[in-house]
Amino acid sequence: MAKTLVIVESPAKAKSISKFLGGRYSVKASMGHLRDLPKSQMGVDTEHDFEPKYIAIRGRGDLIKDLRLAAKGADKVLLASDPDREGEAIAWHLSHLLGLNQDNKNRIVFHEITKNAVQTALKEPRRIDMDLVDAQQARRVLDRLMGYQLSPLLWRKIKKGLSAGRVQSVAVRLVDDREEQIRAFVAEEYWTLTAELQFSGGFFSAKLAQRDGKKITIHSKTEMEAVLKELDGAAYQAADVRKREKKKQPAPPFITSTLQQEAHRKLGFSPKRTMMLAQQLYEGIDLGKEGTVGLITYMRTDSVKVAEAAQSEAREWIIEIYGNIYYPPAPRQYANKGRTQDAHEAIRPTLPLRAPDSLKGILTRDQLRLYRLVWERFIASQMSEAILDTLTVDVRAGAYTFRANAAAVRFPGFLVIYEEGRDEEDPEEETQNSLTISVSPGEKLTPVKLEEKQHFTEPPARYTEASLVRKLEEEGVGRPSTYAPTIETIQSRGYVVKEEKLLHLTELGEVVITMLKEYFPDIINLEFTANLEEKLDLIEEGQAPWKGVVGDYYEPFAVTLAQAEEKIGKIKIEDRVSEELCELCGRNMVIKLGRYGKFLACPSFPDCRNTKPLFEEAGVSCPKCSKPLVVRRSKKGRKFYGCSAYPECDFVSWEMPSPEPCPECGQIMVFRSSKRQKKSVCTNSECRFTKVVEELEG
Repeated sequence: MAKTLVIVESPAKAKSISKFLGGRYSVKASMGHLRDLPKSQMGVDTEHDFEPKYIAIRGRGDLIKDLRLAAKGADKVLLASDPDREGEAIAWHLSHLLGLNQDNKNRIVFHEITKNAVQTALKEPRRIDMDLVDAQQARRVLDRLMGYQLSPLLWRKIKKGLSAGRVQSVAVRLVDDREEQIRAFVAEEYWTLTAELQFSGGFFSAKLAQRDGKKITIHSKTEMEAVLKELDGAAYQAADVRKREKKKQPAPPFITSTLQQEAHRKLGFSPKRTMMLAQQLYEGIDLGKEGTVGLITYMRTDSVKVAEAAQSEAREWIIEIYGNIYYPPAPRQYANKGRTQDAHEAIRPTLPLRAPDSLKGILTRDQLRLYRLVWERFIASQMSEAILDTLTVDVRAGAYTFRANAAAVRFPGFLVIYEEGRDEEDPEEETQNSLTISVSPGEKLTPVKLEEKQHFTEPPARYTEASLVRKLEEEGVGRPSTYAPTIETIQSRGYVVKEEKLLHLTELGEVVITMLKEYFPDIINLEFTANLEEKLDLIEEGQAPWKGVVGDYYEPFAVTLAQAEEKIGKIKIEDRVSEELCELCGRNMVIKLGRYGKFLACPSFPDCRNTKPLFEEAGVSCPKCSKPLVVRRSKKGRKFYGCSAYPECDFVSWEMPSPEPCPECGQIMVFRSSKRQKKSVCTNSECRFTKVVEELEG
């Protein structure tokens, strides 16, 4: 019997696909790349048109031997790696390792791991797309040329173990730019005035908006007192009452970047965790009688395109559960931004009829939460728009106009399923009142209370992992597959640390980025990097030769590198002397900067090699033993709190503990902050007593 060998990337994917195929098929996993540039050398011949030198990856010899044996015993070999540049390159490398004929149609792709998708792909094999392969080669070669020459320069000039890369350096630059904006920020004072007003039907509040028909901004208490003086004794009247209908459209289904952002907002997942869980849902979950099935489509995509079959299933579910009124007159289509691969789809459930509740007890808690997010976003994207009734009341008081906004949902549409999260509140959408205000134009109003409030403008917020992904996408830096690993790399290298979900530039990161800004401005230039991404897209579309693009970018870089080598002296990170004495030799220890933060070291090195951790006090006592708590860092740079008496006391917490125990059960309380409040929360899951510590500015 003729036998076909199908090679995928992962064992999980192999397990899922083998369930859909009969005995004529054998499915094996390549475990990702099997051939790459060597780690021990550059592996790119800059003298001969950037010819790459590919070798089998160390440790993969037995796997390559196994795949070669399987390929020899098969009548046909089909390469089914992921449907993107990286997957195409893996297929191409496999074809070389297995000695396959490049002219044969031995490449198959599918964007979801379902029986229908796999069987359809088997009927439509094609040749390996060398344009896709060349785009991947150009990226790989450029990253190697820059990384393998820039990183050693950092080692020589700053310290060993540093690295710089094309996309990661831009990401650090963005964090640095934000730090500079925060440092340069000067807070400005402003005041708001809210009037509580009585009308024939009750009370409502309105904010001061205009003076003599022009927007008003009050900058000081003196200015506010002048406004209050003018308002003293003024008659209040409803000058204008406007009722409008507002239509709200659903968000498009997820692409990689929006999934990472929304999973961070709503579930608190890092981009890395989101992609790990999405990979599991894509590659397949054992559903019992139904077998192992992929639950979502391919998760590395920048396309919002949706297959007609999926739209039909979504329509069926929406009409059955909510009725015809919740489905639009025609299926919704969303337009892609910029260059995207039309063959790709958005991230959606492979079977829209499979509601999340049907997977309870099958998926892990986090798998189910992410699947629910993908499913709700997709179903909502296919539903009717929401219709809101809005009301704006302008209240005249002398030369001043106060404004009240109110809104109510007349028809929820897609909002019955899902509403997109936001990183910041939109002041334009702020509503203080409900639509029960039945004020008539011209109606006299009675001011019950005028409340003035002092505010100060806030500096720009530091990036979260999700907002940095959004910024990278907006600037055209990187691609769906690079966002999560880039953000992981800049933290693992010690350039950026995450504190309470916000990314902070470290002292080491500042030293490195300052050098790159001065000597390698192109490397960290947003436009330069985005232009390169566009050139890679042109290669993928067959409109540019990959070696020509590499040459255009590498040649000026090589000149800059040579100049920098001459100009840059040894950059020394100055050590600060501490009050801590070395217990071995008695000298004052110095504060040094390491990969995982600051530490204490004896200045007599190498004669004395004593080192010890440097801890900053957290400002609260240990709930277990009352000794001071100190701030520590994990190997990944994440901050946590531990007792200074360790190892005698083993108390640790990811969250800042409150010095006061829970008044209800006596257990440890921890501080948590939202946009509006700082709270202390009991850590006892059966108690969860909560106390508001501080009201924050909204």
